[in-house]
Formats: sequence, C-alpha cells, structure tokens
Amino acid sequence: MKDYLKAGCGAGIGAVARYAFLALGGPTIWVTVAINVLGCFLMGRLRPGLFWGTGVMGGFTTFSAFELSRDPIAMAVTVVLCLGAWHVGNLFAERSAT
Repeated sequence: MKDYLKAGCGAGIGAVARYAFLALGGPTIWVTVAINVLGCFLMGRLRPGLFWGTGVMGGFTTFSAFELSRDPIAMAVTVVLCLGAWHVGNLFAERSAT
C-alpha cells in the first residue's frame, strides 16, 4: 500500500505541474509535446524512482493522451522527440556518473 501512495501522491503533483504549464502556454498540442519531451529528458537524466518517476513524471507527462489530437505530425514528432530526449538525458546521466 505504501508504494501505491507514493506513486499516487507523486502523480497528483505531476498533474498539477502539467496543468500549470498548459495554463501558461495554452492548451495546444505543441505545449503537450513540449511537456512530454521535457518529462522524457528528465526521466533519462535523473533516473528517478517510484515517487519521482512513476508518480511525478508519470503525472506530468501526457504520453498516453497525446494521440487525442489525431494530428499524425504531432504524434510522430512526440514519439521521435521523446525518445531522443530520453536518450540525451541518459547520456548526461552516464557522463556525470563517470
């Protein structure tokens, strides 16, 4: 039960952060893409655990909902940029570990 609470509380914080970004930039698909790319970069760079990774970053990113736009260009850009952002973040993490 403790792990569920960690992930759930983190997800709430991440969702509030996502809402703040959307309020600042406007609820467009491109703001959503930017949120997803930032979240993927942070996941690769920080390699967070249950609370920060599954919880906060899971609540912050909207990777599962981006396809609601039905814009194939936005979908393709999201997938490519998110994978690239995670990879770059992971490279930074590996460099700082050595």
